[in-house]
Amino acid sequence: MLRCSVGITAYNEQDNIGPLLEAMIDQHLHDVEICEIIVVASGCTDNTVPIVRAYAERDPRIKLIEQSERRGKTAAINLFLAAASEDILVLESGDTLPHENTVENLVRVFEDPTIGMTGAHKIPVNTPDHLVGLFTHLRLRMEHELCLDIPRLGEMIAFRRVLDQLPPDVAMDEAFVEAIVIENDLRVIYSPDAIVYNTGPDTVSDFVRQRRRNHAGHLYLQHKYGHQVSSLQNNRVAKIALREAWGAVRLVYTLFLLAVLEAWSRVLGWYDFAIKRDRHVVWDMAMTQKQNVQDLRSHEGGDQSARPVAVSGLSNGRQQING
Repeated sequence: MLRCSVGITAYNEQDNIGPLLEAMIDQHLHDVEICEIIVVASGCTDNTVPIVRAYAERDPRIKLIEQSERRGKTAAINLFLAAASEDILVLESGDTLPHENTVENLVRVFEDPTIGMTGAHKIPVNTPDHLVGLFTHLRLRMEHELCLDIPRLGEMIAFRRVLDQLPPDVAMDEAFVEAIVIENDLRVIYSPDAIVYNTGPDTVSDFVRQRRRNHAGHLYLQHKYGHQVSSLQNNRVAKIALREAWGAVRLVYTLFLLAVLEAWSRVLGWYDFAIKRDRHVVWDMAMTQKQNVQDLRSHEGGDQSARPVAVSGLSNGRQQING
């Protein structure tokens, strides 16, 4: 059984901290045990702290550390590192929500002693029906594709205790942990089956603000500590962006052909109705449909009935938080 300590950093998360703690309590675990859930509340001025205290009364694993003022995420993480009792540490932001199997899928990889760090697959819950929501979906899809090649981990990570604290000048905590893990000759991997839901920016100004601070933090980490995250490897990012662009071109071309075929089919249907009169009674069968459905399902790799179909990774409408 792999034992872990979970740390949650929170600043004014009264709307999300309850569902987040509920999700942690209800994690489906088999080979993993969550020994403690430590919430570091940094200078909260809303109801975050009372909510955490109420949950701590329900579950003795939940512990609260209060900071009287907000001193940044690095300071909060250092409090978690000092308080955590286990050697496998799970770190999550207070504005996210894990799927019910996420901790299991994150932590069980440490059965391999060569692995030092892993990260979850981020899924946005913003609807892509406006420009910035679409930006968030596209960016996280590209990040997922990049992580399948070279991991770039964030929002929710798990790692071995390879350090006792973060330097106070480091803003990109996940990237710094990644650097230390690599220095210790351990592997950094991506766990795409470990899902964590998060909300991206909803305005252009917030989108730019988020990307600006992240890029500055990564450049500082590269300048001072010599560690380059995968998103700074412009050739790889450009390759993935071109693949996404080609997918968009193919989608437009396919939609155009679909519209042409649908229009032609409707013209023929009108002809059958208005001129032939009776062709709609005895159908002209589409013979390629006359196949063994069970065999086709088997050839496709199993039951497809519960698998959603997506175009370029974008879903219609809001994704369900509970997976």
